Amino acid sequence: MGANMQKMMKQMQKMQRDMEKMQAEAAEKTVEATSGGGAVTITVSGNQEVKAVKINPDAVDLDDIEMLEDMVMAAANEALEKSKDMVAGELSKLTGGMNIPGLF
Repeated sequence: MGANMQKMMKQMQKMQRDMEKMQAEAAEKTVEATSGGGAVTITVSGNQEVKAVKINPDAVDLDDIEMLEDMVMAAANEALEKSKDMVAGELSKLTGGMNIPGLF
C-alpha cells in the first residue's frame, strides 16, 4: 500500500505543477466582450483582471450617462464570464473533466 500512496502523491504533485503552469498561462491570455453594438469593449485576462476598457466616443451622451454605465457593466460581466469559461476549459483539460471542489 505504501508504493500506491507514493505513486498517488507523485501524481498529485505533477497535477499541482501543471495547474500552476496553466494558471500562469491563463493570466497571459485575454478575452473580449462588447455591448451596445460595439460601443463598449472590455478586455479581461484569464485571472479575471480587467486589462482594457474602450468606449466609442459616439456612445457618450452626457444626458444619458446611465446607459453608458449599463453598457460598461454588461460588457465587463460578459468578459469576466468568458474569462472564467476559458480557465474552466483549460482546467478541464488538466483534470480530465473531473470536478475537483475548491479549485476555483
